[in-house]
Amino acid sequence: MGTVTERRLKDGSSVYTAQVRIMRDGKKASTSATFVRRAAALAWLKRKEAEAAEPGGLARLIKARSDGVTLSDAIDRYTAESAKAMGRTKAQVLNTIKTYPIAALPCDAIKSDDIVSFARELNIGRSPQTVLNYLSHLSAIFAIAQPAWGVPLDHGQMKSAMIVAKRLGLTNKSAKRDRRPTLAEMELLMAHFTDRHAGGRSLPMQMVCAFALYSTRRQDEILRIKWSDLEQGRVLVRDMKHPGEKAGNDTWCELPPEAEMIARSMAKLDDRIFPYSTDAVSASFTRACKFLGIADLHFHDLRHEGVSRLFEMGKTIPQAAGISGHRSWQSLQRYTHLRDTGDKWEDWEWIVKICQHQ
Repeated sequence: MGTVTERRLKDGSSVYTAQVRIMRDGKKASTSATFVRRAAALAWLKRKEAEAAEPGGLARLIKARSDGVTLSDAIDRYTAESAKAMGRTKAQVLNTIKTYPIAALPCDAIKSDDIVSFARELNIGRSPQTVLNYLSHLSAIFAIAQPAWGVPLDHGQMKSAMIVAKRLGLTNKSAKRDRRPTLAEMELLMAHFTDRHAGGRSLPMQMVCAFALYSTRRQDEILRIKWSDLEQGRVLVRDMKHPGEKAGNDTWCELPPEAEMIARSMAKLDDRIFPYSTDAVSASFTRACKFLGIADLHFHDLRHEGVSRLFEMGKTIPQAAGISGHRSWQSLQRYTHLRDTGDKWEDWEWIVKICQHQ
């Protein structure tokens, strides 16, 4: 005998708790699960009643009830037992997932339609690219739960849900940016940052920006570089970005002479060459672009410009990768079709200016 009960949440939405009770030969068992849709609750109820009617079904139902592992439990175990250092974004995503009704479901009850419903919930106020990020992090748990812990999360259901979410437009990959700063835009930024720094109103963003362009380093990588990481013609990039590894990816990369000159002209105020926070650098760059009327320019676009420059200078993929740190040459293929040649940043007057007045 099964029932479905509606429960109102604080935000005005409803969830539906399905409960099945079975009594046979003096033995009884019950189990329940909560869903965001009544149809899903009824379908789960029907499936559980059918499973209990099969030979040995009651014993399996009793065992499932005693196990009682929810998706939230699986997330907690994944977080606790992961030997790899978990990135801040991934940790935040997993904690957010635990606030949704799907996290309260028993692992063996979660089907592809539950995951698709979850994707629809995420899609409210979030971009398809962000929803894909959430599902990708959740998929990592589905991939290991059964083989690692015996927890009945069906990875096949997750794969099916990912396909459906993509077809419905709930998820989508981020489009590749082709925005590159122009010489005129960089002139404006350098003059603005130099003036503000001279007046004691800003960190030396002119140094950070120029180093980002010539070194092709990401913002967080730049701000982690220590003086002890700097050698003649190369730099140790700590915790270099990698899709499967979030920490411990220390890699030596070649350092172009302009970037090395900028780094060595910095004052030694800390064990780091650029002892500033990512929030401070991001906020300063964003404010400057807004003030100067420079539209749609991100700090990361400086790295894109730097890598493009390498190919316009005639560098091969291996040579460019030695500087940029790209581990997959395939990700550099799009740069090989650039039509411009030469180095528009060669002998750029701002390099001498900022290094002499730092």
